Amino acid sequence: MPAEWERQSAVQLTMPHEHTDWAPILPEILAVYEEMRREISKREPLIIVDDIPHNDTWARDHGFITCLTPNPSPIGEGDEKAILLDFKFNGWGEKFPAELDNEINRHLYERGLVKGLYEDHLDFVLEGGSIESDGKGTIFTTTCCLMAPHRNQPLTQAEIEERLKTYLGAERIVWLNHGSLIGDDTDGHIDTMVRIAPDDTLLYIAADEQHPDLLLMEEELKTLRTLEGRPYRLLRLPMPRPVYEASPTPSQGGEPNEALRLPATYANYLVINGAVLVPTYAQPDLDREAMDIIGQAYPDREIVSIDCRSLIRQHGSLHCCTMQYY
Repeated sequence: MPAEWERQSAVQLTMPHEHTDWAPILPEILAVYEEMRREISKREPLIIVDDIPHNDTWARDHGFITCLTPNPSPIGEGDEKAILLDFKFNGWGEKFPAELDNEINRHLYERGLVKGLYEDHLDFVLEGGSIESDGKGTIFTTTCCLMAPHRNQPLTQAEIEERLKTYLGAERIVWLNHGSLIGDDTDGHIDTMVRIAPDDTLLYIAADEQHPDLLLMEEELKTLRTLEGRPYRLLRLPMPRPVYEASPTPSQGGEPNEALRLPATYANYLVINGAVLVPTYAQPDLDREAMDIIGQAYPDREIVSIDCRSLIRQHGSLHCCTMQYY
């Protein structure tokens, strides 16, 4: 499985529409998607999923996961070097409807909109946001997600690890046992907390008073070593100040429910050809600090901000609604 910063052939966006959860803020969220479309299309092709029926828009989790063959075939001008892995998406452990989203990959492939060798792994639940690859044989993931209920039971952690190694061409799986975000629907996707960057760099989010478990995650990261036995270079991203959305449903007593904290995170950035798109939250000091730190990990790329205050209202951010192809 390539690292995200390797040369990409395209990025997929699955578009919001009036029958998705985005309906109450559809014009607002379409403006965010238009900004993403504009920035990505400057640098590489886009796959826009619009006329294929879909439940929701989180392409990171229902899209193909691309791997590359060690020895690309010259047939078809190299198209065969890409392997398109189609895993089962079940709404993050059967929390939400996903039967239409789970059909998107098949439609894209049958229409010839994506190129490569198709692999059917629809007997195994795996979301793209739950794994990070360094492109050299190491896959990062979290126990709280991959071992969560309604995903791949009764498989054990060891059995899941062996499947990941086989499917993704990995030498090892690094499991993180700590870390989660309030308001997260994914059971702790790695791409909301820890990201792998070039030169054995890990970017990770800082703890705050509502996320003390992230301190334990930081200690875990300090103990990790690369395949060559070296410690990772650690870059800590700030935690955005809390972003809340009040519940629209009154409590039994007639008073408004407590405001709900949303899982805003700077770790949910997207690396594309020549740039990194960084989610921001109208917090200029912290937005700039996060962009500067990400820029340290990607000094050869343009760092571009995308206002994700609308995206976070559905408990995801920029990386969650995109998927890259190689």
